[in-house]
Amino acid sequence: MKRKVLIIGATGSLAKVVIDNLQTNEDVELTLFARNTARIGNPGNAKLIDGDALNYTDVKNAVKGQDFVYINLAGRLKEMAENIVGAMLETGVSRVLAISSIGIYETPLKPILKSYRELADVVEASGLTYTILRPDWFTSGTEIDYVLTHKGEPEIGKAVSRKSIASFIVSIIENPSTHTNENLGINRPN
Repeated sequence: MKRKVLIIGATGSLAKVVIDNLQTNEDVELTLFARNTARIGNPGNAKLIDGDALNYTDVKNAVKGQDFVYINLAGRLKEMAENIVGAMLETGVSRVLAISSIGIYETPLKPILKSYRELADVVEASGLTYTILRPDWFTSGTEIDYVLTHKGEPEIGKAVSRKSIASFIVSIIENPSTHTNENLGINRPN
């Protein structure tokens, strides 16, 4: 049976690499959610949904019937995360992976990272089966080379390629029982 995967924020530069990697997986049925799906390019056989993560009805309609939700957003992340978590709880979808950011547990918290911290806090407190990824800056490198750190451990490494992050995300989508309820930093090794 195919695993139904929803990507919320499908036009992002990281999401595009994840989509490219998943399009060849015959066990995955992709649904791509974005404000303007025309910007996605070649969606392959993925289902496209135009919608706004700030609109609860849009989110709920997209989440319903999915097995896995991958959040790849920027902007008003607390509100978006609350909509996504609420829709997942209401529709019985329990597995989520969310992209946050390196540095969200530093004190003082940099203002630019506040929304990423709020996203992580909402997802962690949701009761869902989650994986939170806190990548360093993205690069366009072609290498797949990364190191993971757990919440509370010092973040190590440096800017990491989108291909590395996408490889890790795809591994979780393909094996959703891995890295459950973990909040992980992902960086290129020093």
